[in-house]
Amino acid sequence: MNIFRDKQVRDFGIFLLFFLFLVIACSVGLHEAQGKIVQNLFLSHDNAVVTSLLEQGVSKDVIAKAITSSAASRDGMDFLYKIGVTKHTAIRFLPFIAEFQHISGYSMLMIGGLLSILLLSGIYKFLWIREHLYLQAIEVINCFTEGNFSCHMPQMNEGTIYHLFASVEQLSMILQSKNETGNKTKEFLKNTISDISHQLKTPLAALTMYYEIISDEPDNIETVKEYSEKTGLALKRMEQLILSMLKITRLDAGSIVFEKESCSVSDLVSRAIGELTTRAALEGKEIMIDKSSETAFVCDKQWTSEAIGNIVKNALDHTHFGGKIHISWKKTPVMIRISISDNGTGIPAEDLHHIFKRFYRSKKSLDTQGAGLGLSLTKSIVEGQGGMISVQSSLQEGTVFTLSFLT
Repeated sequence: MNIFRDKQVRDFGIFLLFFLFLVIACSVGLHEAQGKIVQNLFLSHDNAVVTSLLEQGVSKDVIAKAITSSAASRDGMDFLYKIGVTKHTAIRFLPFIAEFQHISGYSMLMIGGLLSILLLSGIYKFLWIREHLYLQAIEVINCFTEGNFSCHMPQMNEGTIYHLFASVEQLSMILQSKNETGNKTKEFLKNTISDISHQLKTPLAALTMYYEIISDEPDNIETVKEYSEKTGLALKRMEQLILSMLKITRLDAGSIVFEKESCSVSDLVSRAIGELTTRAALEGKEIMIDKSSETAFVCDKQWTSEAIGNIVKNALDHTHFGGKIHISWKKTPVMIRISISDNGTGIPAEDLHHIFKRFYRSKKSLDTQGAGLGLSLTKSIVEGQGGMISVQSSLQEGTVFTLSFLT
């Protein structure tokens, strides 16, 4: 039975079995002792009767016949009645029976008292241990309700009560996880709102200034045209910033489910740089694609192409006129690596560990466009699909980003 898997219940059950055995043993022993007492009392009674008859000169043969006789008659009952010995006679007037009752009652009272003390002691010890266990559990549960999950429920043995404690412990872990998740979510929302508000301050301030300039000189067509274009650029930057932040937020919150399918790497790359080739041509830069090997792997086509596009866009931001961006890939039995390299300005060693942080901008790249969200978004997309992203760079020698996906 499962109830006896609990060591305390099992010990208490063993104690009860021992107590039952002790009661039976005491009953048998008392029965034997009472038999001996009755035998001795009858011998004493017969001795007293024989002695009295001998003193009165009764023949020994008559006495022997009377002592060993088992026959009963009406005359005998009448004689006993005349001398006051009946079933209604008080026991105190029958000395031998009174003595037997006294010895028997004393023995039963003593044995019953000892057995009762033993039983009550065993029950008290069991209940005391249980009470101590319950108090421990209550103390731990109170810690849980106060948000302190460093305490643990008693779980030293097996049994139903410990299974219950284990379930409470598991519940506390779930509550702790939900509490930590809630705190992280609050902190995440706080930081996100802070980041968005901080990044929107500059374009909003610029828009306010442009509006005031246009309002002050409504008849100056050149001024209106110039600041209208600047207003458009500021609005476009705000739009890109908000869209990027929303994407990163959705990725971090786990609300995006990647729809994976088999995708050709060349198709992904073409999709990623489709809108960037025109920009590269206008800036006098070249995007080169190594199509020496055609291969495919499982990924989300839309999000992965956006991740590649963000890296190419970052490369265009940090290369000069005549710069080259080279995209290649290589497949191994376990993974595929997509490399995007450029011959641009490179990344300082002190910035390599920070480039994937949200809104991070190197001091040496403050004059380039961008809000510092592209690489952070790319990292979230790649790692969200179980991939890895790494970077190698040297100043004035270019940068190489590598996207690795398990096949």
